[in-house]
Amino acid sequence: MSPVPPRFADATQAFISNTPGLVYQFILHADGSVAYPFLSEGCAALLGLPAAELQRDPSRFLDLIMPDDRKSYLDAMHASAAGLAAWNWEGRIWIDEYNDQKWINLRSTPRALSHPAGSVHWEGIMTNITESKKEQLEVTRSRARLAELTAHIEQVKEQERTRIAREIHDDLGGNLTAIKMALMMLTQRLPPDQPQLAERAGYVDALVDRTIEAVHRISLDLRPSMLDFGLVAALEWQSREFEKQNGIACAFTSSDKEIDLSLDHATALFRIFQEALTNIAKHAHASAVTVRLQLLRRQICLSIADNGVGILLADRQKPHSFGLRGMNERAKALGGTLALSASPGGGATVTIKIKLASARPVIIETALRTE
Repeated sequence: MSPVPPRFADATQAFISNTPGLVYQFILHADGSVAYPFLSEGCAALLGLPAAELQRDPSRFLDLIMPDDRKSYLDAMHASAAGLAAWNWEGRIWIDEYNDQKWINLRSTPRALSHPAGSVHWEGIMTNITESKKEQLEVTRSRARLAELTAHIEQVKEQERTRIAREIHDDLGGNLTAIKMALMMLTQRLPPDQPQLAERAGYVDALVDRTIEAVHRISLDLRPSMLDFGLVAALEWQSREFEKQNGIACAFTSSDKEIDLSLDHATALFRIFQEALTNIAKHAHASAVTVRLQLLRRQICLSIADNGVGILLADRQKPHSFGLRGMNERAKALGGTLALSASPGGGATVTIKIKLASARPVIIETALRTE
């Protein structure tokens, strides 16, 4: 082999010296032993070990890796060696000299060696990713806290809706009923020779009836009393209401008459169901909806299929698609995920998988359009 011209050797050395992190060569021999033919000057700064010391005892690097991360490191190394694929691993190391933990990222490219036979040689770079990892973990923690806050807000909202619905139904509804009874008694005492009074009394009576209906409707919108009878009854009632209000045929079937769910979970699933039907009514241009609820061994499956126009990727990414986002957040609050797909016969399907505290997953499939 021709010697490397000095100017190229100098350029290579300058490049390595100015590369952040540790540039290295690593060999895994057929018998499992390892070696570091080359380590750049960044070795001491990154690993707290002089390059010569690590080269004398290559096993020191594995000792630096935190015990919980060693398996993933070895698995990644052997997978890269077996398939001669790029080795990309990140994990934690402990530096005794600094009494500190670091996150490092290792990226390298392998090639098989003919001598010694069965050996694999990598060339790559290790970098300190502690700060970026801390930022990433902080983002994850922030998202978790936001999810907890969202779940708490939804719970408080449902509690407040329940309180307001009860007050409207009991206080306002009770007062209106008393007014209607008093009006009936007054009507019976009106003089027969003044029909205009009876006409006015009839108008007021009809007005009271309409107000009682409005109170009943508002109370149901705030919190359907059918939820007290369980999820099956609530979904069946909502299906009938959807058909009556929107003129879209909605057929509901259930494999079980009752499904045992906590009130909070039943309410959350019911709200997702309501939002799905709202999206269908607004955007799907459907003429029929089929709803089927099934209780399987460890799953509750609720599928809502429409014969509408489906959903496009652009619709999912609209900045003001709050209906779909609300469904997603409700699912996340229950520890679930939301995924969208096309329905076989047209329309769209959103699948929500929720793992309950009892280790029973809930799968809800709905067809919808985004807002």
